[in-house]
Amino acid sequence: MKRPTDIYLDNAATTPIDPRVLTSMLPYLKERYGNPSSLHFNGRIANGAIEESREVIAKIIGAERDEIIFTSGGTESDDLAIFGIARGNKDRGGHIIVSSIEHKAVLDSCKRLEKEGFEITYLSVDKNGIISLDELKKSIRPDTILVSIMYANNEIGSIQPIKKISKIIRESKVSNPIFHSDACQAAGALSLDVKDLGVDALTISSSKVYGPKGVGCLYLRRGYLIEPIIYGGGQERGIRSGTENVASVVGFSEALKIADKKRIVESKRVTLLRDYFLSKIIKSIKRASLNGGIKERLPNNINISISGVEGEALLLLLDDKGVSCSTGSACSSSDLNPSHVLIRIGTPIELAHCSIRFTLGRYTKKADLDYSVKILLESVKKIRGMSTIK
Repeated sequence: MKRPTDIYLDNAATTPIDPRVLTSMLPYLKERYGNPSSLHFNGRIANGAIEESREVIAKIIGAERDEIIFTSGGTESDDLAIFGIARGNKDRGGHIIVSSIEHKAVLDSCKRLEKEGFEITYLSVDKNGIISLDELKKSIRPDTILVSIMYANNEIGSIQPIKKISKIIRESKVSNPIFHSDACQAAGALSLDVKDLGVDALTISSSKVYGPKGVGCLYLRRGYLIEPIIYGGGQERGIRSGTENVASVVGFSEALKIADKKRIVESKRVTLLRDYFLSKIIKSIKRASLNGGIKERLPNNINISISGVEGEALLLLLDDKGVSCSTGSACSSSDLNPSHVLIRIGTPIELAHCSIRFTLGRYTKKADLDYSVKILLESVKKIRGMSTIK
């Protein structure tokens, strides 16, 4: 179904597939369909494609080829990092540190680990969504085996000081925990050089970089122990069993290659558009406020609260006029509770319910934003006209 107007401003949820990526995938959906575990010619062709893709991704992030583990996406990569590292290193201790605004893939995994006897420290964040480095330093204990801090937040776009976090972990005289970071939102906007960042494990998702959905990877520094969470055929060096999705893996590597090449220029372009869009919103709509800081923020992210305007109602009116956006994380869009991220940065509950997120992308144009502001203003007036809160 095609709408007369279709402006997509929900790129943090997922991105459209780049035509070049689709082209790279087609041979592996048609004639090169072999199982990469098979020893025959067709299997070897498929396996070669997997290994070539692994090499491409490893080169982009400054890793070794055998440090890349392909998964079904960001959630599985996060689960593998949290469960796999915790269970694989429990002989060293049972304490884990995460930020309180992690993606649910990390937070829900940690809640499960608490039932297994692990102890989790949830670091607080300031009004901009940034953790306290002093709190992190004080939280590291002799039995701390894992620290997981997301690179950039999926809801408010806040960018954590990953290098400084790594430095604190490396210089800790208390213990030597493994450092994992969820970089799903950062990919395509920020550098993913794992050596420069100082991370031991990194989560990346294809669907955030104009690649196919249902594929991603976990980088795990060589030499670290990890316990599988999926067992079976022993693929991915026994760390992640299951026949690899060859076409999607090929598409993922092509998408990440394109995104990395365009990263600096595209980030500048999108930042200008974001600031233009935000300025028009703030000037046009009374009692509209930005959630999170503007400095250490992803180039494409705008998360605002509009007082007296319920987020879901606003989203539906915008959608009716051809503008796609979200009220928070796409993974919890059916959850009627206010965003845990907004609550943690100190947003009052009533304003958290009035939040809406716009995330710009590779195909966003200035004219799209002008139209979106027009429809946004009309929609806000309509809702406020029906509300007792003026």
